[in-house]
Amino acid sequence: MAELIKETITTQGNAVNPTVATPVRIGATSSQTIEYLVYFLFGALEVLLAFRLILKLTGANIYSAFVGLVYGITGVFILPFEGIFRRGISRGVETTSVFETSTVVAIIVYAVLAWGIVKLIRIFSGERQAG
Repeated sequence: MAELIKETITTQGNAVNPTVATPVRIGATSSQTIEYLVYFLFGALEVLLAFRLILKLTGANIYSAFVGLVYGITGVFILPFEGIFRRGISRGVETTSVFETSTVVAIIVYAVLAWGIVKLIRIFSGERQAG
């Protein structure tokens, strides 16, 4: 993993006392780095789940390498949500369109889970966060 470069810059002063040097930290803290990693991993999962939803809705060919890869990776992540709702199936002349509500539920749950993990990281790090 690449090392994070941290620098400290000293300014000429601050608004209260212009003669006192104020250190300014450039770079992410270790907890911010973990937050970014959590958001990246869950974001990648969300994109794959969105691909799955679109591919199912459009009746994509399961024997295609890309479609098989997306279904294979995301299949594990939607298993906990299978069977909550029934699937909506629309049969066409050449394709069968499937609306997987389990995928929609998974997208929502994993987004909330990522947000909750990041909030816990902020709580346990003890660092004050802006925003």
